Amino acid sequence: MHYRRLGKSGLKVSELALGSWLTYGTVTEKQQAIACVNEAYDLGINHFDCANVYGSEPHAAEVVLGEALKPYRRDSYVVTTKAYWPAGPGVNDRGLSRKHIMAQIDLSLKSLGVDYVDIFYCHRYDEETDLEETLRALDDIIAQGKALYIGLSEWPAEKIAAAVQLQKELGLRKFVASQPQYNMLERYIENSVVPLCDAAGIGQVVFSPLAQGVLTGKYKQGQPAPAGSRAATQGVNRFVERLIQEDVLTKVEQLSGVAKRLEVTMSQLALAWVLRLPSISSALIGATRPEQVQENVKASGVKLDESTIAEIETIFA
Repeated sequence: MHYRRLGKSGLKVSELALGSWLTYGTVTEKQQAIACVNEAYDLGINHFDCANVYGSEPHAAEVVLGEALKPYRRDSYVVTTKAYWPAGPGVNDRGLSRKHIMAQIDLSLKSLGVDYVDIFYCHRYDEETDLEETLRALDDIIAQGKALYIGLSEWPAEKIAAAVQLQKELGLRKFVASQPQYNMLERYIENSVVPLCDAAGIGQVVFSPLAQGVLTGKYKQGQPAPAGSRAATQGVNRFVERLIQEDVLTKVEQLSGVAKRLEVTMSQLALAWVLRLPSISSALIGATRPEQVQENVKASGVKLDESTIAEIETIFA
């Protein structure tokens, strides 16, 4: 496993991180989820991502992840969580108000069974809360020792810029991590978010690098979705269906030829392509079986030459 610096912070994270969205606390059995975490840790992954709303109910995934990480020294891994999305029926059970942030960080720490999280993310931008209120609350949870670093997820570039400027003006602790979607099919961050974050010292921890599994080649034109895949799982398939289109699957089939030539799997190729950018600190993978972790970890350290990158650009033009 190779490790990268998270933005301009001193924190080192594994190039591949294990996420728990749509898996732990939901469709993945508890013991199977724990087996995936154990395999990831044994293979050098030190970065584990979660959120308060992951799972079948608020904090469910955090409970599973916390149990899985319990045997390991706390200083040997990086664990994250988030807040923004509704975590209850109350009018204040959502957003990035001081009240919600302070309530959720405490509930997340209890669920994970830890004294602090390494990174606390704002899961989206909150249009209904004054930005200064949010930033001061984030600064306070670091001051209280409940989080070591702060990050944001899927914020528009102009909102990131405003936050960076306000943190500077108020002397508040800076964001060090951005968690956007990024893969061969979703590249919107390249022209705005990445340059802005590079200048501000914010590293990218990208989710869905395999485009919900579409870039693994598991979905074939004219064939039903494989049993157990996200496209075949009720409640999860809505995230995949828009990507399983004929034109996309045609491009993925072309991509398989590149993978065969390089003697890597489709997953490893897609992950290596994401990690070609030095701005990417980690790529988040999901796994329901330890074998998936084993395969994906082999992408760490794979370097794509310029001709291969150009060929992929042509395919996805």
